[in-house]
Amino acid sequence: MKTENEELLSFIEASPTAWHTVENLSAILRDAGYSEVSESEEWKLEEGGRYFVTRNGSSLAAFRITGKEPESYMITASHGDSPSFRIKGDAAFRSGGGLYFSLNTERYGGMICASWMDRPLTVAGRVAIRTGSGIRMKNVYIDRDLLLIPSLAIHMDRSANDGKKYEANVDMIPLLSVSGEDCYRSLLAEAAGAGPEEILSAEMILVPRTPGTIWGAEREFLSSPRLDDLQCVYGCMRGFLAAEAPARTIPVFCVFDNEEVGSGTVQGADSTFLEDTLGRISESMGKNLSGHRALLASSFLVSADNAHAVHPNHPEFADRIDRPVLNGGVVIKQNAAKKYTTDGYSAAVFETICRKAGVPVQQYSNRADLPGGSTLGHISTAHVSVDSVDIGLAQLAMHSCYETAGAADTEHLVRAITAFYGTVLRKRRDGIELITPADGKA
Repeated sequence: MKTENEELLSFIEASPTAWHTVENLSAILRDAGYSEVSESEEWKLEEGGRYFVTRNGSSLAAFRITGKEPESYMITASHGDSPSFRIKGDAAFRSGGGLYFSLNTERYGGMICASWMDRPLTVAGRVAIRTGSGIRMKNVYIDRDLLLIPSLAIHMDRSANDGKKYEANVDMIPLLSVSGEDCYRSLLAEAAGAGPEEILSAEMILVPRTPGTIWGAEREFLSSPRLDDLQCVYGCMRGFLAAEAPARTIPVFCVFDNEEVGSGTVQGADSTFLEDTLGRISESMGKNLSGHRALLASSFLVSADNAHAVHPNHPEFADRIDRPVLNGGVVIKQNAAKKYTTDGYSAAVFETICRKAGVPVQQYSNRADLPGGSTLGHISTAHVSVDSVDIGLAQLAMHSCYETAGAADTEHLVRAITAFYGTVLRKRRDGIELITPADGKA
């Protein structure tokens, strides 16, 4: 049998883009007995039913109707997109004074540019195909070493090792061909099973071809493209499917697109997707607006996106106290400016759940003089105002095209999320009661 991390690497390999991630998750959910519902149709949900809904083919929400009178939603949210380079327009153009064909690109998100150079790449995404009655969208992945972004030789750039500013429109252009014609559109059409004249448009990104691996003296490390944030997507999905959720809660598993560019899209966390989904679940269960708001007031969101580990060569960039390490357990992230949603209440709730499940917990905060990133938690809670904690797994080289994490931490997250979905939270005037699987009551 495959280990947890071998399954994770297989999941990542099958998920080169946010569209492929949702396609992959949809197949897994169907195999687990989940039925797809459409946003463009009325929902008729049944007690005991298992459902999922997608938006734009790149965001997904799955949920179970566990009982007639739920007390709360228990939600996890992560993101399926990663920093990359978007292929622009008709893409191919003559480069090198007319000697080559290259692809025209622009940045998607904030990546470490140097990590993309001198390694095999390909393209993946989705295309719009003309049909007799309209348009069909199809996910596409050209499964071969197709492109490469060549470095400039040290002999021509003696300052290459002294710090370099990369110009996205010059240095980061991938080489496609030395042929005398533009073959890119034909390659897309072949991968889509259509004629070149049938391709109406394409949304394609560069994808690294280097496979994931488990390595280290004791095989304690895990490296792969897109660990941020597919490691959390995978861990939350596994916990969601494994948990025996109590009849008093509705478990919800969400994956959003476009986190790396601010989430401000119709399918991002800054949309109505989660708000609409929860509202329609409540409505199908006969809840009026007041009843729905009461459900939300007792609900909880885990925003799961990986965290920075202390770097072995640059420990000075970490906080002096909050110093997560690989394989040290789930990381709870905090920020005074509320770029992370965690507060004293939500941190205590999630740490209690983890401790009861035997999962180690670490703390992360930015070094006080260095601005950090943010994630989708505080954006989601602006639309669905529920208590929330930001968590992740410690990793190195975040936003490199090949990232590193701890091999033991994948299981840590699966166990933590399984326990989270199995927990009932009951708010009291002076605190909260947590009934977890460890209590034998949930």
